[in-house]
Amino acid sequence: MSMTVGLTGGIASGKSTVSSLLIEKGYTVIDADIEARLAVEKGEEAYQEIVRHFGERVLLSDGSIDREELGSIIFHDQKERKALNSIVHPAVRKRMTAKKEQAIRRNEQLIILDIPLLFESKLQYMCDKTLLVYADEDIQLQRLMQRNQLSGKEAMARIQSQMPLRDKKALADAVIDNNGTIEETEKQLWGILKKWNAV
Repeated sequence: MSMTVGLTGGIASGKSTVSSLLIEKGYTVIDADIEARLAVEKGEEAYQEIVRHFGERVLLSDGSIDREELGSIIFHDQKERKALNSIVHPAVRKRMTAKKEQAIRRNEQLIILDIPLLFESKLQYMCDKTLLVYADEDIQLQRLMQRNQLSGKEAMARIQSQMPLRDKKALADAVIDNNGTIEETEKQLWGILKKWNAV
């Protein structure tokens, strides 16, 4: 029996660290962000739909999608953001489901779906269990300022644009407290997965 675990977190909460630990051990991690990039490459169905909806203004000279241009359009226009999401999200889910099914056919015991907006997008149905990587807001803030060279104000705005991690805590099947060292985080990760008989 394989188990599918939905891995999620917030900006700078340490989800990528946990993802890397799993990849190092050879587990299949299907990353929603990577699949979203692949879903809109030239020739893909979602690419055609984006060009149909937004027109050629969102294309670079080589014909690929100009993420910055598209980003600035949807940033200021909720209707357009909804339109883009309704094109991209189903394509990403389809790609992730196909990869998950391949892993099940390979008899893999543990499959990780790395989905930043797991709860916001209500994608819990895609997983058997959900695992949240949690960090306190002040730690998120410090990490984000260091990592992205942002001011406190800019970093805080990014954190506040997401669903608060404390709200996600109530929705997750298990929580990794990532306020400490990477060793402490790793210990919690394998502890949770063992408890679930996933490893």
